[in-house]
Amino acid sequence: MGFTIGSIGGLGALREINHLRPGGRRRVRASVCTAVAEYTGLWGWAVVPGAHAVRAGGARAACSCGAPACPAPGTHPLDASLEVPAGATLQEATRAWSTVPGAGLLLPTGRTFDVIELAEAAGRSALVRLERMGLPLGPVALTPQGRAWFFVAPGAAAELPHLLYRMGWDDARLDLRGLGKGEYITAPPSDRAGLGPVRWLRGPSPDGVSRPPEARLLLGTLAYVAHRSTQR
Repeated sequence: MGFTIGSIGGLGALREINHLRPGGRRRVRASVCTAVAEYTGLWGWAVVPGAHAVRAGGARAACSCGAPACPAPGTHPLDASLEVPAGATLQEATRAWSTVPGAGLLLPTGRTFDVIELAEAAGRSALVRLERMGLPLGPVALTPQGRAWFFVAPGAAAELPHLLYRMGWDDARLDLRGLGKGEYITAPPSDRAGLGPVRWLRGPSPDGVSRPPEARLLLGTLAYVAHRSTQR
């Protein structure tokens, strides 16, 4: 059994970290490090510390990276060289995260998994269909921007145009895209872009993590549901 990520407090709380008592700050840091250790040690995913966004009223979010006109506040790595590698222990994760207090958790795509992204409503509908069909599934996450991320075998993002062409969906206007090599997703329970935490719709499991499904097995259903959602 792994740590229970769902029970860990969202990293949105880190935006208020300076207002916590010292003991409260230690508890938040411990929760974050536990999440990092679960991803690295249990699921075999590398974790990269990410910038976090700070919102002030209705103003555009400012990014903790310090860039005055950051194009992606709270959604990019602080420094990719600070990556905590797959297999790291809780002690190693704690040591690494002590240098980046308040950072969000980012997972690099294109290594052990790629991601197919579509609208949340379409993703929820597709997941129900795929589960009824008994197809192999990996984790599925939801973002506060209303997007669903389906974890699939690496290489899917590069193959996506060809796969859609073979399935006859290449000329359809689909709200669907692949995330692969060189990109990052925000990992639950981190805040994304100052809008709230990323959540699991279907959490990690040993089979879904060690052998994420080939995109071709899911893509027909994902494309169909995404197409239907654009027609409504």
